[in-house]
Amino acid sequence: MRKTFAYTLFLLTLFLMSSTSSVAQTANQPSHTGHIMTPQSSIALPGDAGVNAHTNIKMWVPESGQFGRAAQPQELPPFAGFFFETPASIACVYQLVNENAPPFDRSCNPNVTTQNPTGGGGAIALVEAFDDPTAASDLATFSTQFGLPAANITVVFANGTAPTTVNPGPDPTGGSELETSLDIEWSHAMAPNAKIFLVEAKSLNLVQLFNAAILASQLVAQNGGGEVSMSFGTGEFTQETEFDVAFTTPGVVYFASAGDSPGVIYPSASPNVISAGGTTLSRNSTTGSFELENTWQDAGGGPSQVEPRPAFQNIVRSIVGNFRGTPDFSFDSNPNTGVWVFDSNPVFGTGWFVVGGTSVAAPSLAGIVNAAGRFRKSSQAENTEIYNNLFDPLAFNDIQFGTCGLNIGSFAVFGWDFCTGVGSDKGYFGK
Repeated sequence: MRKTFAYTLFLLTLFLMSSTSSVAQTANQPSHTGHIMTPQSSIALPGDAGVNAHTNIKMWVPESGQFGRAAQPQELPPFAGFFFETPASIACVYQLVNENAPPFDRSCNPNVTTQNPTGGGGAIALVEAFDDPTAASDLATFSTQFGLPAANITVVFANGTAPTTVNPGPDPTGGSELETSLDIEWSHAMAPNAKIFLVEAKSLNLVQLFNAAILASQLVAQNGGGEVSMSFGTGEFTQETEFDVAFTTPGVVYFASAGDSPGVIYPSASPNVISAGGTTLSRNSTTGSFELENTWQDAGGGPSQVEPRPAFQNIVRSIVGNFRGTPDFSFDSNPNTGVWVFDSNPVFGTGWFVVGGTSVAAPSLAGIVNAAGRFRKSSQAENTEIYNNLFDPLAFNDIQFGTCGLNIGSFAVFGWDFCTGVGSDKGYFGK
């Protein structure tokens, strides 16, 4: 009896020691459950329309807290076991790499695939509010983690439409810093050989941001042409057409986030930009295999209340009517299927973040169009090409599953719709 009891006690001790060891080993790992958090910078306030903009980011935050600095080997996600998107997994889903070059993971599992996008040229300018003092070093950390080449990045402070040495200072909410890291990292990921300009305005005031966009345009035009990406937005206002001229520098194609809630925002509504909408990349929760791309119900989109229908949308006049419809072109933006971003944040802490929102779409699509290498002379010329290839399965993934919009009253359908525009990217043809 004593021997049996002693043996049982021995086994119980071993079990408890094993359990304690297991808990100790996993204590520092982020939880696989989480919630969506919207930074203060992305919350539109009453009276902001036509005066101040907001960012378009949302964060997937693990219940155990932040992810922190820990990292896996180069080219893989910084933390194992999650299926959030990497440059290589996005390149796999959107066919931005050679599928015939072995080894190629056809499931596009972020924890397996390592083939990154290549190419790019000219310049991409990201228009941001406030100063992110660690932007360049955060971009370097991101690039090292995912095996991307070192970025050629220049930071410019905007004083009106001219550069200045006056630092605009940080965003006390931390949201703009995270926005900046997202924008420069994912534009670089999609077009690693393009020169990056980070143009920082003093605040989220619209006039300051639009002046920074003019300066960004000049820098892009002077460096071989390319794209300007604007991840900010404001509610539509009656005088918005007066600002459309800010997005007309020859040799520059402009991208603007379509927003993270149903309806239309500006400058996404401008006929002089590519309106970047959001989708969802559904993955098998066990294997991580890519299964389907559908709508993101919270993505912005709809008919403008102010801007008339541009000529490139005549092909979808039966849907948009007499007004400009958004979005034009879409990209994974659901924070539940978000992308990895590294940021040294004064509010949220330093480390890795999972970020969604159509702020992911604008810089990423700018990078894809840049890497396509055609460098069109204007946004209208780029949009004309996009809409001319509306029904071409070699150019776009036509999203036909899901809903969106006010009262969730819009549906993804064959061809163009208010949820995803022409759809998401497929390779470099038709851009």
